[in-house]
Amino acid sequence: MSISTRSLKGALFALATGALAIQQAWATDAEPLPTATMAMVTISGGRPTSLPTQIPTTIEGITAAQIEQSINAADAEDALKYFPSLNVRKRYIGDYDHAVLASRASGTGNSARSLVYADGILLSNLLGNGATYTPRWGMVAPDEIERVDVLYGPFSAAYPGNSAGAVVDYLTRMPTSLEVHARLSGYSQGFKLYGADHRYGGRQGSLSVGNRHGDWSWWVSLNHLDNNSQPITFANKLLSAGVPGKGGTPVSGAISDKNPSNADWLILGDTNQIHTQQEHAKVKLAYDLTPSIRASYTLGWWQNDADRRVNSYLRDAAGNTVTSGAINIDGRQYTLTPADFAPASGALEHWMQGLSLKSHTKGVWDWELAVSDYDYRKDLVRTPTAFINTPGAKTGTLTDMGGSGWSTLAAKGIWRPTGDQRHIIDFGIQRDSFRLRTLVSNTMEWRDGAAGASASSFNGDTRLESLYAQDTWRFASDWKATLGGRLERWSAFNGSLGSGSTLKRFGERHETSFSPKLALSRTLDQDWTLKASAGRAVRYPTVAELYQGAIVGDTLMNNDPNLKPERSVTTELSAERKLDQGLLRATWFHETTRDALYSQRNITVTPNVTNIQNVGRIRTNGIELAAQADNVLWTGLELNGSITYADSTIIDNPNFPASIGKDQPRVPRQRATLLASYRPNDVWSLSLGARYSGKQWGTLDNSDPNGSSYTGVSSYLVTDARLRYRFDKQWSAAVGVDNLGNRKYWAFHPYTQRTFIAELQYDLR
Repeated sequence: MSISTRSLKGALFALATGALAIQQAWATDAEPLPTATMAMVTISGGRPTSLPTQIPTTIEGITAAQIEQSINAADAEDALKYFPSLNVRKRYIGDYDHAVLASRASGTGNSARSLVYADGILLSNLLGNGATYTPRWGMVAPDEIERVDVLYGPFSAAYPGNSAGAVVDYLTRMPTSLEVHARLSGYSQGFKLYGADHRYGGRQGSLSVGNRHGDWSWWVSLNHLDNNSQPITFANKLLSAGVPGKGGTPVSGAISDKNPSNADWLILGDTNQIHTQQEHAKVKLAYDLTPSIRASYTLGWWQNDADRRVNSYLRDAAGNTVTSGAINIDGRQYTLTPADFAPASGALEHWMQGLSLKSHTKGVWDWELAVSDYDYRKDLVRTPTAFINTPGAKTGTLTDMGGSGWSTLAAKGIWRPTGDQRHIIDFGIQRDSFRLRTLVSNTMEWRDGAAGASASSFNGDTRLESLYAQDTWRFASDWKATLGGRLERWSAFNGSLGSGSTLKRFGERHETSFSPKLALSRTLDQDWTLKASAGRAVRYPTVAELYQGAIVGDTLMNNDPNLKPERSVTTELSAERKLDQGLLRATWFHETTRDALYSQRNITVTPNVTNIQNVGRIRTNGIELAAQADNVLWTGLELNGSITYADSTIIDNPNFPASIGKDQPRVPRQRATLLASYRPNDVWSLSLGARYSGKQWGTLDNSDPNGSSYTGVSSYLVTDARLRYRFDKQWSAAVGVDNLGNRKYWAFHPYTQRTFIAELQYDLR
């Protein structure tokens, strides 16, 4: 699936003719850019949302009814499966630490370039950037979702520079009368890869109850997940690392393969087969002080006990499993280390709170006060440092992130000075604070022993204080413009990095930036609308990027506390056409990012240093086509589809010249989705979906051509199916299959193979 260069240029030329007027607006920070479009969408309805009243960007959404009918949604992030240009790197059901969101010009290694909210509470983990800083999806149960909206690009002044990729907003259910929802689900996956050939399964149960009594409304939900993942990492040795000779214990069972760089290596066993048991509980309360003023409180709790298991393929002459010592494979000697077959366990308990007071008169003035906090009440990971099969050897490390988290504070207003919606002015003040606390201690009993001497630590805080305002102005019957800006003051402080008894502290940093936003919309007739937008985004370094590193002797290694912020300029141009029963959209987008934050090797210093560095400039051009149509060919058939082409290229990178001219990692040139849903009557519904991604690279210099291997990043075409039956108004059942064709595909780790899902649901409304 591809788009020819000639076709792409023709489409871009046709779309770009109306947007050149704002092309030079941000030339001080980026090369001259063609402009882009935005969709101006008005959010309406009875329930207040966290989104601004006018949203100057492309927006896509999905409702709870559409999710139930069409998507096998075991986790909250599954609602995003078929959104244009989006991909969640979810490796298994319940993936709590690597399910990162990717967008048009941002790969799954750039988690800090997107924002995820639930009822206005920040779920994005902006303590760091990368696969391990996944949004806290577990704080939203699939059956409490009312709808999900996604804003593309940094075109709203209401959001910080982390919105460069996308903003995802989950709106959860709040009842107007008695509601009871219960669901039981079961999962089964057959997984065969390398030496693993096993079936892994899990189950999930949820119960939600809510009601409204006069001015009070409440909601209580419980969710339990118990699931076994497939193995997601593999012990390996490069063939070239073996020493020719007869030393070591002769073993069999190793599997020959090629790594992403096409070098020969041996797969020795599968590791990180995760058994996760997660509990989630949430209480939501709302009180209408007046018909137009509501106070809301949310309390969320999430707990996870995770056990990571290992399995060696190696056997000695007597058939015994081998996990340690010197081994010999086909005349080459290798040495196994404790890390090759190291299990691990985790015990996590996180709390979330949010309190808001909001008016929704839809008159001259509306306002909102909101505060939230996300707290790592407990976050412990245990790993052995001794060989697990050695009698009496039980030492290990204990990583404690307790006390980490983030808090937000916001005061927002909406002013409609003319009373006729000609001007709608959004403005506000915000403060977002992030605290990272990480202590790695030695322990004599890795499974349950107390923390001993400190091995390492890194800690720090960042804070972002912001003022924003934007005016959506309908200056003619068929014209609308939005002009806004965001002033930000960023601070980093309390930074420290420790190794044993050595502790280095870092001074405070403060920076200020301004990000303008501009949008223009023209309605040509009752069917056609053209839209253009441009926005600047400043994404400041996270605490982990600044302070996570190492100390060797008395020398600071592998981190740079003086990193520059990323500065992106994004433009968009869209043409939308209303169909008799649907919508067709074509969007051209451009992004230039300076000082992008990536881990790379700096070859300009001796010895070379690998750490988080600023990459000079990355440029992305692309086109996105999206369509939705109802009652196609016959009544009840709905089609939703999208095709995205993106050319994302590293233009400048002085520290690592080999990357210049290469594709940005994890941003494929082609992406596509298609979801067909058929509902012949009120009883049956059937859906068939497909997700496609073209070739991706995992390295900045694109030195990993073999994506179909452990640590590689592959292309894929995956299909899913779902069949749902309603017995009556309350009871329904569904069966589904994800990865129907049993495709083996990778994003460093292997994704799930063919997975069967069964659900039984009860709904009383």
